[in-house]
Amino acid sequence: MIRWFFRRQIAAFERTWNYDASYVHELIEADPRAFMALGKAIGLGQYRKDVPVAARYAAGIVSVMAEDCGPCTQLAIDMAERDGVDPAILRAIVARDFSAMPYEVALAARFAQKTLAHAPEADDLRDEVVRMWSKRALISLAFAILSARLFPTIKYALGHGHACTRLTIGGETRPVLREVTRAA
Repeated sequence: MIRWFFRRQIAAFERTWNYDASYVHELIEADPRAFMALGKAIGLGQYRKDVPVAARYAAGIVSVMAEDCGPCTQLAIDMAERDGVDPAILRAIVARDFSAMPYEVALAARFAQKTLAHAPEADDLRDEVVRMWSKRALISLAFAILSARLFPTIKYALGHGHACTRLTIGGETRPVLREVTRAA
């Protein structure tokens, strides 16, 4: 019975977002408790305090692109658009065109990028995030970075990763800019 309920939940998510979550269905079939554990982790991504919506999505999109240049990235873009983030800003995030982003969005995107690279520049950006917004905003961005990487990692680990695709943002299709975030 519980599998049926979880399958319905995920099927509704797939319809809403035009997203293939077959890897989540596989998880449910193998062990519904694994899906419940995943649900607890989802709560991290829902923590959003003191940070503007577009800035929070910037951190998440930069992070998901480090793990996936396909459906998970498109899902993040679709969710950002539904939350009212301007497609022009999303195109700038995907292209890493920091000069085309509002300052706060560029700050979050650069912070995510440098954090993922474990770059020393992340320290100054972290201080700026706290100065500009708050410690809670820093936590929000940290959780956005972490949670954005969660699903692509699970998907690829379970063998459901996809090749890079083009992204649709505000009705325009764009190539994917995928960069390695860590030094070799």
